[in-house]
Amino acid sequence: MSSEPVRKALLVFADSLSYYGPQGGLPADDPRIWPNIVARQLDWDLELIGRIGWTSRDVWWAATQDPRAWAALPRAGAVIFATSGMDSLPSPLPTALRESIRYIRPPWLRRVIRDGYGWIQPRLSPVARPALPPKLSADYLEMTRGAIDFNRPGIPIVASLPSVHIADTYGNAHHGRPGTVSAITDWAARHDIPLVDLKAAVAEEILAGRGNPDGIHWNFTAHEAVAELMLKALAEVGVPHEKSCD
Repeated sequence: MSSEPVRKALLVFADSLSYYGPQGGLPADDPRIWPNIVARQLDWDLELIGRIGWTSRDVWWAATQDPRAWAALPRAGAVIFATSGMDSLPSPLPTALRESIRYIRPPWLRRVIRDGYGWIQPRLSPVARPALPPKLSADYLEMTRGAIDFNRPGIPIVASLPSVHIADTYGNAHHGRPGTVSAITDWAARHDIPLVDLKAAVAEEILAGRGNPDGIHWNFTAHEAVAELMLKALAEVGVPHEKSCD
């Protein structure tokens, strides 16, 4: 049997902000996205588990149902919850109904309904509730933290606060952010979990229009800024790094 030590991995649960760049989605091994920048500084592997539109509820499902997460957890040196952005975005329809549009048949009806929702969303977003109520965001993060801690007691965990956007598709509305920030901050304080404020990292780039044209996703300067804050948060929970960000 090999006596070589098991190489550590950074286990990241994320929405599309973590793997989209200024022109669209990127492969999980793209060196320019923040999860890879962080893993590179730690000299660890990366296990990035995510999907566009994921909320903290999806992180719970992924952590407990995705066999990739099960495989990565035993060798994970730390876990990062890189969601809450979608949680706080306005959703004119309940999330379950909105996500079920993709399953509607026949295809022509699905296209009609999808186009109709695309027309309604920016108009109703200023008065719509967030996709996930703040209390539920915190509850799902706690369920996930508890499940991970049960299997890997004491493993370092870092979470994040929502980003900002200037997206016409959401009517430039983000009134759900303060409540989500408050709920996650309270949860994190109870468990001594460091938080990375994505707004602090990316707002300068996003609000100046230097991100993705969709007004939501980031450019690579923002990814580098997020990586820097993630490394600082990991250091708070005992995960040092010796390299400086490239």
